[in-house]
Amino acid sequence: MAAGNCTAPITFILSGLTDDPQLQIPLFVLFLAMYITSLLTNLGMVALINIDLQLHTPMYFFLQNLALMDAIYSTVITPRMLMTFLVEMKAISYAACITQCFSFVLLIISECLLLAVMAYDRYVAICKPLLYTVIMSKTTCWSLVKGSYLWGFLNSVIHTGGLLKLTFCSSNMVNHFFCDISPLFQISSSGTAVNELLVFTFGSLIEMSSITAISISYVLIIQTVLRIRSKERKFKAFSTCASHLMTVTLFHGTIAFMYFRPATSYSLDTDKVVSLFYTVAIPVLNPLIYSWRNKEVKEALWRVTATKVLLHWPFGCPLRSRIES
Repeated sequence: MAAGNCTAPITFILSGLTDDPQLQIPLFVLFLAMYITSLLTNLGMVALINIDLQLHTPMYFFLQNLALMDAIYSTVITPRMLMTFLVEMKAISYAACITQCFSFVLLIISECLLLAVMAYDRYVAICKPLLYTVIMSKTTCWSLVKGSYLWGFLNSVIHTGGLLKLTFCSSNMVNHFFCDISPLFQISSSGTAVNELLVFTFGSLIEMSSITAISISYVLIIQTVLRIRSKERKFKAFSTCASHLMTVTLFHGTIAFMYFRPATSYSLDTDKVVSLFYTVAIPVLNPLIYSWRNKEVKEALWRVTATKVLLHWPFGCPLRSRIES
């Protein structure tokens, strides 16, 4: 078909994870359970931080936004993926495909930058504790979060705008379970060199900026902690960073392997497996990581749960008055 007569396809066809009919239902059940867990734990974290006044600190404000991002971008990807296990024709409209790609890029970039912001927050808390409330004011916290979303939005506009200029005359079969940028480049009938250069340039800039900010923050944190004489204070300082470091390692390790590995090792089938990790597994793991060894989150959960139970206790009055006092 001549390029001049080529129009945007009405629909794309997603290849999904597997064509094996024996795996369709087991995988559907598995990923549905993971998606429900992701929603419950992340939205539960958002609600818990919002309800418990003792968690109204910069650290938990950023964690609340991280949980919200995980819940949203899991929702952007997983429901559509679940549908591919149940229907034979795995179609997605052109508009829905572009929207999914736009939303995914926005959220993944925003989360990348938010993790760097969280590292800076830990640096200020440990290295400048007396100035912590001054430096990490409410206005500053909101500005940092808004900045993360803004950069994510700008990058998403640039990359999605590039996608809208591509033609898809030869094929509409996307070898993936969602509309990611790379698989769409693979089936484009027009040149994608500029698009790929933009993805690599902006992706590298954001990834390296985030990793650099995180690395510098933790180098300064380690230097400060090593000067602390009390073993108990050292352990407490390191423990406040452990959850964030685990999250950073999972997120950046996966993204680096996905988008910055040598072209000779590129495989869309491998990408599907890796994509599963950061679109389905990481949103499940993050709230578990932050609550597993976090004493404050456990105590807040106990306070909120115990208060709700006791306030609705059938013998109400004595216990209710005791709680209120």
